[in-house]
Amino acid sequence: MNVIEALAARRSIRVFKSDPVAPELIKSIVEAANRSPSWANTQPWEVYVAGGTPLENLRERYLENYRKGIEPSPDIPVPPSWPAAHQERIFQLGAGRFAFLGIERHDKEARKKTREMNFNLFGAPHVVFICMEQGLSPWSLYDLGSFSMSLMLAAQHYGLSTIPAVLLVAYPDIIREELGIPQNLSVVIGIALGYGDMGSIHNQYIASRRNVEEFLKIKS
Repeated sequence: MNVIEALAARRSIRVFKSDPVAPELIKSIVEAANRSPSWANTQPWEVYVAGGTPLENLRERYLENYRKGIEPSPDIPVPPSWPAAHQERIFQLGAGRFAFLGIERHDKEARKKTREMNFNLFGAPHVVFICMEQGLSPWSLYDLGSFSMSLMLAAQHYGLSTIPAVLLVAYPDIIREELGIPQNLSVVIGIALGYGDMGSIHNQYIASRRNVEEFLKIKS
């Protein structure tokens, strides 16, 4: 699989098989992502991979918090609002997914169950938590974004599936406790990793993309 093929094939997978990924394969994926560019080669990423008992502990504690109504509090604050065009794309994604799943707008219980999948960590056998030193600038967040995409493309190359999701880092203090992450690191993003259950209806919906002509400006 070349890079263009991996870009075309990659999509967010929300249901995973329980089969674990071999540690050597995870290491190969991270090694590939480690070639990502960063500001002056600062390489600000610190990577923690949860699987087995630590991940099950996270899953149990996340679900408990969610069912108790404890609000997520990620280290990187969620935007309080979005520009109109961005908000419309968020709305279209949600509406499209629920329509595809056959969930009516008024069916709050079904919608709640769908949201709960996030706090079940999508049933993935592994979650990659990407962290950085607190106090670094948004430029380092840009570098972590580059690293994250490289990791997801490398996973795609090896036949694995991923989903990056802010709710995977909804409760960073729990992540620190379970994985021994020091307080000086911000837990920036989580990426669920594993073998996607491609037979699940939750993995059949593919989000639309803007037409390139909407945002591309070439001057020559």
